[in-house]
Amino acid sequence: MLVITDKRCTEYASAGHPERPARITRTLEALHRQTALPIAWAAPLAVDDATLLRAHSPQLVEQLQHPAGDLDHDTPAHPGIYGHALRSVGGALRAMHSARQGQSSFSLLRPPGHHATADRAMGFCYLNSMAIAALEALEHGARRVAVLDFDVHHGNGTEDILIEHPHAAFFSIHQHPCYPGTGAANVGSNCFNYPVPPQLPRTDYRRVLEKAFADLKDFRPNLVGISAGFDAYAHDTIAEGTLEAEDFHWLGQMVRRLEIPAFSILEGGYSEALPELVLAYLNGLEGN
Repeated sequence: MLVITDKRCTEYASAGHPERPARITRTLEALHRQTALPIAWAAPLAVDDATLLRAHSPQLVEQLQHPAGDLDHDTPAHPGIYGHALRSVGGALRAMHSARQGQSSFSLLRPPGHHATADRAMGFCYLNSMAIAALEALEHGARRVAVLDFDVHHGNGTEDILIEHPHAAFFSIHQHPCYPGTGAANVGSNCFNYPVPPQLPRTDYRRVLEKAFADLKDFRPNLVGISAGFDAYAHDTIAEGTLEAEDFHWLGQMVRRLEIPAFSILEGGYSEALPELVLAYLNGLEGN
């Protein structure tokens, strides 16, 4: 398992904000402490303008480089946030290239990205790392790329960027109603949404996830990107999911059983149990 990270992603914070540095520091501590899962470590790749601009408008890039104020009430203009967001993109790119070379990979960086649309930063997200990585893969020889997003919140930004792309498909399983209010139904010809109500029993939640995996397999991708959000956990206070650690282990197993090169990036997950949940998912990916 290749894990991509950079300690600089812990160098910004807002008091009381759930998207906090401890998400990474505590998860790294848990990964270094465990002995069952062999891990290789890597740094994010550098990101050029052409790669960013496949997914985002020049206006958004300029705004992030020189913010006039907070992007929205959830998305502060931290000092140096553009550099932090670029490193998240670089982590996704490293994970994607590693997957294409046959290595299982996980990008453990912040900020997350799946709410960032082509021209708007929102919902803790500044640049859409997953959409950028998917478009980069298509630019460099991938035939069909599927993105599966199991974060408890709809990946509206990824949908916005990938909609109607002829060689990409997006599959999002998320609570509805919930932030950001989108994702109630399929959109376009290639964006498939699987809304689940608050407090849906775990067994029913798994059935919805199984349906999404089956539909993804029917798309016949040769690369899969996983937006791995862990906020559908039953004790995460930011939503009303019902999943437990064993469900995230099962999700990792489901990705493994696709037998398609896949890479994963951290999106949400704000409970104290995040390190346990990430480790369960990675062990599932590796067949442990």
